[in-house]
Amino acid sequence: MPRVPEPEVVRQVELPGGPLEFIVRQSARARRLRVVIDPQRGVVVTVPASRAPRGGGRFIELFLAEREDWLRRHLERQAAERARIIARRPFGPGGLVLYLGQLHRLRIEPGSPGQRRSSVIRVGAADADELIVLRAVADRRSSRQVLEAWFRDRARMAIEARVVEHAPTLGVRPDALSIRDQRTRWGSAARSGRLSFSWRLILAPPDALDTVVVHELSHLRIFGHGPAFWELVASIRPDHVTWRRWLREHALELHGALGPDEPEVAAAS
Repeated sequence: MPRVPEPEVVRQVELPGGPLEFIVRQSARARRLRVVIDPQRGVVVTVPASRAPRGGGRFIELFLAEREDWLRRHLERQAAERARIIARRPFGPGGLVLYLGQLHRLRIEPGSPGQRRSSVIRVGAADADELIVLRAVADRRSSRQVLEAWFRDRARMAIEARVVEHAPTLGVRPDALSIRDQRTRWGSAARSGRLSFSWRLILAPPDALDTVVVHELSHLRIFGHGPAFWELVASIRPDHVTWRRWLREHALELHGALGPDEPEVAAAS
């Protein structure tokens, strides 16, 4: 049975440092009040269903007020990081895009005469690798869509290779594998044996991608995150803590890597 979305509401509170917008999310699984700063959604407060906001939710406002310094500090850091990512303007002149954990220059050029679909090639340059989007006249997709499709294909190939490598060692047999654009998880595993991964893992260093694959394969043997589970993960990736931290710290960068579509400078034919 599909999981029913948990209720959410957007609110705002006046704090000494100014107004703060936040999302209140009720959760039947939560045991206590919790706040996180989501790279995409901002401040998210999770409230146990048994403590659904009443009387204006004053207890939530007091909870946030006690943590205002921490919240402001991290929101400012996120804003600076977002500005740095936007400045890369991947589809503008001199644009940069992340791939395999490294920044690549991105160029848009016309494809060869008669080319029916746009394609992407990776080439080495003197000071930085480049990704070149070769545009076919008949292809109605944007350059962003073309590049994302190419990343998805590369992600599937890389992830399938890691699954083939690690599944026998872990003694598991995945039933199916899908590549998606999950916003809150890099991967997931179902008891049925179905695995799902974010295509954005291909933007991260290969070790980070490998760590997520091992993590989800391990769930096919042990569900939950108890000591036995982490011992199993560490048997393949003893450095898993390092790469899980890397993914947390670079979540905003990975989700914003392609940025919005921008008007493209026509390349000379």
